[in-house]
Amino acid sequence: MKKLLLCIACGTFVAFSQKPPQKNSLVEKVVSEISAKNIRAIVEKIAAFDTRHTLSDTLSDTRGIGAARRWIKSEFEKYADMSEGRMLVEFFETIVPPSNRVPSPAKIVNVVATLSPEPTHHPMPDRVLVVSGHYDSRASNPLDSVSAAPGANDDGSGTAVVLELARVMSKYRFDATVVFMAVAGEEQGLLGSAAWAEMAKQKGWNVEAVLNNDIVGNSKGGDGTRENKYVRVFSEAFSPLDTGSVFRQRISLGHENDGGSRTLARYVKETGELYQKSFGVRMVYRLDRFLRGGDHRPFHERGFRAVRFSEVKENYDHQHQDVRIEGGKEYGDLPKFMDFEYCAKVAKVNGAALASLAWGPAPPSKVGLVTRQLGYETTLCWNKNKEPDIEGYVVRYRKTSDPTWQSAVFTKDTTLTLRVSKDEHLFGVQAVDMEGNRSLVTLPTPVR
Repeated sequence: MKKLLLCIACGTFVAFSQKPPQKNSLVEKVVSEISAKNIRAIVEKIAAFDTRHTLSDTLSDTRGIGAARRWIKSEFEKYADMSEGRMLVEFFETIVPPSNRVPSPAKIVNVVATLSPEPTHHPMPDRVLVVSGHYDSRASNPLDSVSAAPGANDDGSGTAVVLELARVMSKYRFDATVVFMAVAGEEQGLLGSAAWAEMAKQKGWNVEAVLNNDIVGNSKGGDGTRENKYVRVFSEAFSPLDTGSVFRQRISLGHENDGGSRTLARYVKETGELYQKSFGVRMVYRLDRFLRGGDHRPFHERGFRAVRFSEVKENYDHQHQDVRIEGGKEYGDLPKFMDFEYCAKVAKVNGAALASLAWGPAPPSKVGLVTRQLGYETTLCWNKNKEPDIEGYVVRYRKTSDPTWQSAVFTKDTTLTLRVSKDEHLFGVQAVDMEGNRSLVTLPTPVR
């Protein structure tokens, strides 16, 4: 038993609480079932469609984006057979207008597998988690829809991560809805992800987290160096919706590094490294790399928490390149240039975070930082979660200059007083269930 000092409004303060387990054995099982061999097979299959350019052939059974999306759908349907009716597989189609990379109106088709807590698929799910990768590819010319563009790493790797997670997780029953999505039109301007994100926004869906995987299958850089011990996770603190009084309040509270997407990135790092200690997560405080973009952007821009996974060592000879040999050097995005063990480790980080969130509770609501008077301590309060299996809450805190949470205190109450200064620290509250699954962190706002 661990003694915790609690201070609630009426003045009583001493309680004893038992911490829940740090790990969930089911999450460990999900992570252990992810296979580098399966990921290799998926990448080799989709690369064999020769090109998956968004505007390529849709009628052939062996070449082009049409054949690729039908095959991806058939794989999702195999996994759906193991879900006891809880997984629904469908095409999500939208028509996009002409643009710089779309000469005439075009149909963009995402392949979506939705795993619900129950066999009935509600039009308004309670909590939605998304894992994505784009299945379209491109050659050197972004408008070239005919030349070979195998797209093994960009983004066959991300698509393989999504499919492998769908295979593993389809057998389990989660508390949240999990969407496995292979999106199209990324290379033409993030078109498929933007359409789905806008649909989710218009329907008012509670999209709690988006994990986007784009170029996650290589460990050897163009400079010849290798890094296979960690993955980069990109996140931006502010979204375009953080304006006016919301923006000013966040700045005044010192939350410039604690927006929704940045909070999700911290969760991914903590959870991924907890369940896979030999593999790390490096948070990058930026939406994406320079001159590049990813399918997490449309979600982040609409106020959803969204991050991008990307390998550490990129090789630009094998991205957006015509397949060729030139000057004795081989160009093109081919499966032989990938590291499938590395890709599987990235998938395991995704799996740990996704399963933990899907089995875990919703983030606490109405989290407040009491500021009614000067003092040497910090009191936080929040609403009790509705889930029946809530074990308690973890209050996180760190100095304002620290990038990640440094301290944690567990309590079964909904108020807590810490003997640290509220003027020098940042705080957050997580709900935790009896199996040890933690929610995302909710940041407090001042209350009197």
